Formats: sequence, structure tokens, C-alpha cells
Amino acid sequence: MTVTGGPKPKAVQVADALREDIKKMKPGDKLPSQRELIDRFGFASQTIQNGLAALRAEGLIVSAGNLGNFVSDGASPSSDVHDDIKEIRSQIQALAERVAALEERSAPSGA
Repeated sequence: MTVTGGPKPKAVQVADALREDIKKMKPGDKLPSQRELIDRFGFASQTIQNGLAALRAEGLIVSAGNLGNFVSDGASPSSDVHDDIKEIRSQIQALAERVAALEERSAPSGA
């Protein structure tokens, strides 16, 4: 066992917990939504995205854009341009949601 100097980064905690969940799932099963993961872990949207990105990079999950993330069938990760575009769209949507939430919080209360 390796001893580290401190707690794991939050994105790593997310990826580790989801890896355990994935072990109990079948290929094609849908992972919880980003909102559900934010509620579950209490971390920021970008932290959840980073944890999911690590799992995609490992080939454990695949992104279907707005449809969500699904357990991979174990095939090697695809470098298909269409998958890359879906991933970029997914990240843009997540960023747009974050900006909207920040704008809502910073709006004057008397408006």
C-alpha cells in the first residue's frame, strides 16, 4: 500500500467512487446525471466533469452528449471526431449552466 501526503483531489474521489459503481453495472447502463452527481458528492460541476473525463480517458464510460454517460462495452476508446464533438458540446453545456448559475447569484436582488 502506498501512503500519500494528503487527501485525494476531489475529481479523483469522484472517479474512484464511480469506478466502484461501474463494477456493479452492465455495459450500456446509464450513469447518474451530472446534477445527480453534484448532489451526491457536493462538488462543483467542473470537478464532476473532470472525474467523468478521467473515466472516459480510461475507456470505462462513453459520453452520448446530452443523453448522458454510459458504461462502456470494454472496446478500446474511440478517437472518432463525432465523439470528440459530442464531448465538446457536453462541456460547453456544462459551462453554460455554470455561467447561468453565477449570473443568477450575482443579479441584483431588487431587479
